[in-house]
Amino acid sequence: MIAPVVAVGAIAFDEDGRVLLIQRGRAPGAGLWTVPGGRIEPGETAAAACAREVAEETGLEVEVVALAEVVERIGRAPDGALTHHFVILDHLVRVRGGELRAGDDAAAVGWFGGGELERLPLTDGLLPVLERARALASRGGAG
Repeated sequence: MIAPVVAVGAIAFDEDGRVLLIQRGRAPGAGLWTVPGGRIEPGETAAAACAREVAEETGLEVEVVALAEVVERIGRAPDGALTHHFVILDHLVRVRGGELRAGDDAAAVGWFGGGELERLPLTDGLLPVLERARALASRGGAG
């Protein structure tokens, strides 16, 4: 039996409104583009995990601004067997420093705007999450 895993995601927009994405280097979703993130380690807060994962995957230092959305990703094998169940706390973050580079399990990293997003192979359901996070960011991060 596979237990749900609590994870975090970080949604960052630059001054031009582009969003920070990584290309996953490992399963699940290897090759797909998504926001930086990963599992929360025992004893670690969601905000600390979010900042750590961004630093590991992108080289950037961030400040967590607000919880943007809670997303669940449940995967099944062709026979219906459960392969993974993630409960992801997506946070709006603000970049404070660092140098952009792909690291840890990120195969690539970059900033992407409007039309570029539609051409990328994104994780399922990512676009609506980004739209809601953009609306939150435009309100100054207040919920």
